[in-house]
Amino acid sequence: MGTRGLTYVLLACIANMSSASTDFTMTIYTATSRSISVRWSRYVGAHSYKLSATSNSAMGQPVFVNFNNRFILGSVTSLLPATLYNVKVEVLDWNGNILAEATSQQLTTPDIPLNINAYSKTSSSITVNWSAVPKATSYVLKAKAGNSIIETIVNYSSGTLTGLQPYTLYTISVQSANVGGNSQPSVPVETRTVLAAPDIHSTSPNFSTIMVSLEPVSQAVKYSFIIIRSDAVGNKTKNTITSTNVTFTDLDPGIWYTIKAHALDANGIPGDDTIKEQITRPLAPLSVRAVLTGKSLIATLGVVVTWNASVGSTNYIAVPLEKSRTVFQNCTSQSTSCIISPIQCGVQYNVTVVAFNEAGASDPAKAAEFTSVPCSPHDITIWEIYSGNLTVSWSPSSLTDYYTTFVKRDDGLEVMCNTSLTNCYFRSECGFIYFISVFSYNKAGQSPPGNVLNYTTAPCCPTHVKALLVSSDTIEVKWNPVRGAEMYETKAQDGSSAVFCNDTSTLCTLSGLKCNTAYNVTIFSYSDIRGFNYSCQKKSITTGPCSPSTLNITKVNPSTINVSWQPNNHGAMYKVFAFGKAGVRSCNSSGYSCEIANLPCGATFSVSAVATTPEGKSLPSYSLPLETAPCCPNSFTVTQITQSMTNVSWTAAIGAQSYTTVLESSKGQANCHTGETHCLLGCITCSTNYTVSLSAISETGQMSVCNYRGYSSSGCCPSAVKLYRLGSNALRVYWHATAGSMNYIVNVTSDNANFTCSPTSGDTYCDVSEIYCGDIYTVIVSPVSIDGSIVTFCPMKMYSVSCSMNSGAMVIYRGKRSLFYNEA
Repeated sequence: MGTRGLTYVLLACIANMSSASTDFTMTIYTATSRSISVRWSRYVGAHSYKLSATSNSAMGQPVFVNFNNRFILGSVTSLLPATLYNVKVEVLDWNGNILAEATSQQLTTPDIPLNINAYSKTSSSITVNWSAVPKATSYVLKAKAGNSIIETIVNYSSGTLTGLQPYTLYTISVQSANVGGNSQPSVPVETRTVLAAPDIHSTSPNFSTIMVSLEPVSQAVKYSFIIIRSDAVGNKTKNTITSTNVTFTDLDPGIWYTIKAHALDANGIPGDDTIKEQITRPLAPLSVRAVLTGKSLIATLGVVVTWNASVGSTNYIAVPLEKSRTVFQNCTSQSTSCIISPIQCGVQYNVTVVAFNEAGASDPAKAAEFTSVPCSPHDITIWEIYSGNLTVSWSPSSLTDYYTTFVKRDDGLEVMCNTSLTNCYFRSECGFIYFISVFSYNKAGQSPPGNVLNYTTAPCCPTHVKALLVSSDTIEVKWNPVRGAEMYETKAQDGSSAVFCNDTSTLCTLSGLKCNTAYNVTIFSYSDIRGFNYSCQKKSITTGPCSPSTLNITKVNPSTINVSWQPNNHGAMYKVFAFGKAGVRSCNSSGYSCEIANLPCGATFSVSAVATTPEGKSLPSYSLPLETAPCCPNSFTVTQITQSMTNVSWTAAIGAQSYTTVLESSKGQANCHTGETHCLLGCITCSTNYTVSLSAISETGQMSVCNYRGYSSSGCCPSAVKLYRLGSNALRVYWHATAGSMNYIVNVTSDNANFTCSPTSGDTYCDVSEIYCGDIYTVIVSPVSIDGSIVTFCPMKMYSVSCSMNSGAMVIYRGKRSLFYNEA
């Protein structure tokens, strides 16, 4: 560690030393190169205070000063600079006795610097020199101007104050410094800063001139200007003038020049210099040429402009001018060529080039001429006067030699048309999109692309239209899909109404139509762009026949009906059906009625009619019920029960629920109504011919009258039947004949014998031989019908034949008694 480091440690320790008495303290207030000031605390009972400073070196002499008890601050002087002192404050009473004391150590500051010299070389600084001060470790420089103080610390005997104001008078002082503090300021000196550097502006109005201007500097009376090429080629030019503007001429074009300027005050002292670089403008480029490029690449159509380089130029601008002097798109380049793109079409140009550098633009170069390609035709219109013919027309464009129209179909087919006119004609087909572009041409090339127009032709009309289904109220049609169609509208129209169907499908069902009506069916194709193609052909389709109406059934006979209807179709064939459990019967007619024969009896049918035309069959008409009359019984039997009562029986008849039987003669009739298959008829007259009929009746009252062969009632039973004895073993049976009876048969029956006799026709008696007396005989005299049948219901009489030979009548036996009587 060096001497300076030990001193710092020592002073730090001294500063921390405490006094002998904790009730009394002291502190170093300040120190200079010749004095030390101390502050102490008051001490009760103090009469005075003694301040002393003793140097540790042999050369230092002790110095002390006494102060009465009213002081707490004091100084000792006549000290040596840069010397370490032991500083003590003692508290004394009236007798000079020490009541308390406090000590410390303090280093005095170095001596005050001498021989101060100050000067200014820049407008913001002053440089100061002085003689070095022994034992000073640093110096403090101060510059004061009014209320402004600038201070800096340096380690040597020279330093510069910066941050000063230009052309300002400053008071300069210097203090030496060590650990103990700063010395007192040196004797001040006054120094003024020089003028500030002027703000310089320069321009180059042309390739041989630079104009320089300065902002006026306060307190300046003159200005000095110097210009020289930056590459140091050639001589420099100097001007000192009172004006702030100067122009340098006869300079080289496109060359950098260095300009230096400063202001001078009234004493001729120069201020700060200002330096600026300025380049002169370049010369105009030479040999300008313009060539059209991009003839085949429409998107990069432009003009290539070339020229010779101009010295000092950093970039160039090629500017096309229309002959009317209108400026269009330009191009910028750092080389000697550029492309102006896009260029205006249909214009004749003059192209010039201007060179640029930091100073500005050169004069325009001598212009080169060229003609641009023509503009694209405008106002392009497309229309179809007639289907299949496209007309494309446009407005003419200037500088055009001819036009080419390209028409490309969306399937790739492309055609073109070259013309010097303003229209072209093309064939077109339905359902295509045509992309149309028109170009103009001249010797410079093809025009830029104009708008690509598209034209969509109407969608094609559907073909191969066919009816899949035709009914009385519905037509279902189908067709092949066609090009360009996004939707289809099917229209079915008769004379008074129309039915529509819109669908994207190629199948449509038109319903709710009138039956047996001819409809004009048209299928219109549709696209969003062109709408409906209303030129499509119509197809006539007739709906199916109407169902026959107002059906009426008339019975011609029990097995035949006539069915009639209202004729509500044209050219229809009608078929009438009778459906039932007994099968199906039908008849056909092209008119409005027909007959169905051979209908079975006792059957029920449902009768309806269907109309048929080439378009199909109608729905069946509403059905009418039909019930044929019941069948007649297959067998019919009439049996005489008694002389006045007959039993009629028959087999059950199909379809019959009840029966009415009638036996009728001139003498009257007998009838009965029954649900059975037999009937008893009373009040029958014997020996009478009857007409027999039977009516079979159905549930609904349908009736079949069944006529059978005539029935003759049996003969009348004879009356007054008597027996007469003819001999020992013979009897005669006698009776009275009744009307209508012709032949009789006599049965005489006993337990022992059975006799039968048949008298001759017309006779009313019959003789029986070989009878036995004593027997009881049953006698029945029965008429014999014409058919040979014998009546069985005549009364039976019983007789007893006695063995007596008396002639006369036989005894009538009744019960167990015999009656015998004689007849005269």
